[in-house]
Amino acid sequence: MQALNDYMLPCLNKKLFGIECMGCGFQRSIALIFKGQFADAFYMYPAVYTLLLLFIFIVINMFKNYKHAYKIIVILAIINTIIIITNFILKTF
Repeated sequence: MQALNDYMLPCLNKKLFGIECMGCGFQRSIALIFKGQFADAFYMYPAVYTLLLLFIFIVINMFKNYKHAYKIIVILAIINTIIIITNFILKTF
């Protein structure tokens, strides 16, 4: 799995300004999920599971249209936004 870490994109915000962005940790948390370290993935980036749920639902909805798909996507997006912003505030301060 070390080879996977070699191909991760660096955070340009962190390199240029020295502060983490709201997405910092997402790639590492996905790598941790592939390693089977689910709790560590959550601690690395708390929104990882809700984002995966959102992406999976969007992909499934492309092939099979659900009646209330728009509402579900909006609700999941709002939940993800709240989690990401809260995590960013807690990490920063």
